[in-house]
Amino acid sequence: MLYIIGLGLSDEFDITLRGLNAIKTCERVYLEAYTSILMVEKEKLEALYQKNVIVADREMVETQSDEILKDADKINVAFLVVGDPYGATTHTDLVIRAEELGIQVKAIHNASIMNAVGCTGLQLYNFGQTISMVFFTESWRPDSWYDRVKENSNLGLHTLCLLDIKVKEQSVENLVRGRLIYEPPRYMTTNQAIDQLLEIEQSRNEKAYTEDTLAVAVARVGSDSQKLASGTLKQLLTTDMGGPLHSLVLVGKRLHIMEAEVLRKFAVGLEEFNRVLVSEYNVK
Repeated sequence: MLYIIGLGLSDEFDITLRGLNAIKTCERVYLEAYTSILMVEKEKLEALYQKNVIVADREMVETQSDEILKDADKINVAFLVVGDPYGATTHTDLVIRAEELGIQVKAIHNASIMNAVGCTGLQLYNFGQTISMVFFTESWRPDSWYDRVKENSNLGLHTLCLLDIKVKEQSVENLVRGRLIYEPPRYMTTNQAIDQLLEIEQSRNEKAYTEDTLAVAVARVGSDSQKLASGTLKQLLTTDMGGPLHSLVLVGKRLHIMEAEVLRKFAVGLEEFNRVLVSEYNVK
């Protein structure tokens, strides 16, 4: 059996009892470590599981899946995913490969940012398409996500923005030269995401959002240091949310008064927040 096990959002204790019991039956345990991260070291997972944990980077998962799936038709193998098992398309690809080899697959679900974002007070029913924001480079500034945001905006729906992380990544120069030298880890902040959002709006000028669009900056959801901040994009551009991981929500115009009441509790500037609620969202 191949178990794909969600670990939840924060630390080693977020795993479900079902997931923990499954790990105890496994001969090999892999930790996917590039679509997201837990806020603890793998050694803490090993201490709880009493198993050696193999860190699986992007290269291993995408090009060495045969190694992960080796003998999984005869023994139990665990593939651990931060959040929920199906939070990234890569994990679906691994399931397809396993099933093609006749390996049984069982997913054990857990909380992910896709549902935990409800901590903002925004109703999950009122969210549209989720987008991913990648780090811009000098030569690559993709904006394909803009159309999804605009579609959500036209329907008055909220948009969850998942922010890029770079773990065990090579520079273009080292990649071209075939040098296995990796860049230090980088985690996109809400400040960087907003800066990129505003840059693309300026170039596209289709009014999917503006500096006065309300948003919620979200950091370290599910941990004891969780932080939320609501305000306009202009206000949140300079709001320090601390360490990773960050996410951002663009608030849709169909904002309900109950949602607005919750957002007021962590507004970075209540007077400006209330002004925009009335002028842009027609909420008093």
